[in-house]
Amino acid sequence: MDINKVIEVDILAVGVHPDDVELMCSGTLLKHIAAGFSVGILDLSLGELGTRGNANIRTQEAFAAAKIMKAKFRTQLNLTDVFFEYSESSLRAIIQIIRECRPKIVLINAKTDRHPDHGRAAVLVKDACYYSGLIKIETEWASKRQKEWRPQSVYHCIQDQFFKPDFVVDITDFIEAKMNLITTFKSQFYDPNSTEPNSPISSKDFLDAVKAQAKVAGRYVQKEYAEGFHITRPIEIQNLFHII
Repeated sequence: MDINKVIEVDILAVGVHPDDVELMCSGTLLKHIAAGFSVGILDLSLGELGTRGNANIRTQEAFAAAKIMKAKFRTQLNLTDVFFEYSESSLRAIIQIIRECRPKIVLINAKTDRHPDHGRAAVLVKDACYYSGLIKIETEWASKRQKEWRPQSVYHCIQDQFFKPDFVVDITDFIEAKMNLITTFKSQFYDPNSTEPNSPISSKDFLDAVKAQAKVAGRYVQKEYAEGFHITRPIEIQNLFHII
């Protein structure tokens, strides 16, 4: 399988930085992959302005993590880290990916967070999901005109700053696999042998906090670990018994 090749998937997870997806929703992705659903990952930037590592190292780590996860593909847009803009070119680049992989569900960055890029990217991708369904916006992929596509649902993940979720996904059986995926990004997270500058995410305490946040989310539904999400619109259900 060519993990660089964008193909149709059930769920597309989008993060502005390599490792965002692993931090914010990889437990949920692993659970759905185990249940037979297909997953693709899109990184908007290469994370080149992060305190540690560089674009090449972070890209290598990102694709290694995607293979471990068994994602169907991972692709990167190379929008400028920190300085990416809400622009027609940025929207079109995201729309092309959405139309090519035709996901039913898209998971995106938090509405607001400690890192300003997260909230800015959330708006950009949420809008691209809508615009992707407009017939008169024309895009091409591999020299072929793409058909319009609008995902059924777009959900915001919870990231560094914890907010009360609108719903949670039990990831108890996948918490250790999630932590393993996160630590695949060796340049970014705790490494006692690293000679690079310290950052807010490079301490052991940060990894402990990630696991603790999942534990807090799990408390809402009396599970050991969970990941929380925010909705962009009311969710339709067929009957009340669909809600656990």
